[in-house]
Amino acid sequence: MLSRILNAVLLVLAGILVGAVGTVAHSIDVTWGVSIPLGLIGSLLAFTLLLVGLRLLATTRVPAILAALGAIATILLFTQQSPGGSVLIPNTLPGQIWLVAPLLIAAIVIAWPDLRRRDARPVVVAPAPAPVPAAESVTRVSE
Repeated sequence: MLSRILNAVLLVLAGILVGAVGTVAHSIDVTWGVSIPLGLIGSLLAFTLLLVGLRLLATTRVPAILAALGAIATILLFTQQSPGGSVLIPNTLPGQIWLVAPLLIAAIVIAWPDLRRRDARPVVVAPAPAPVPAAESVTRVSE
């Protein structure tokens, strides 16, 4: 029981870490003639890979749900204005995408059906019917 609780806490902490790093990094962009939001792409990729990896490794959806809740709660916490007036997620296009996309990604990854369960079912084959004895070719003649 203690290992399950510790596992749940670690999964939430992993989600918090991805959400916090993604929140700080989502506004990084590189300009090569065109502005490319590498921070947003990397943050969304890290969030997606965390959830997909947990879905592939675990037999249930619970680990992915716990990590998603940790990340989304952190993202929502960082949308608040600090007492000094600074905001980590500004009202810009990358900021809006960073607010909405993790919710959509989490919904898709968690709701995706587990295809391993369909393939893992044993195939039940009915036993072959017992052979029917051939009718005796000898007919009795009544005397």
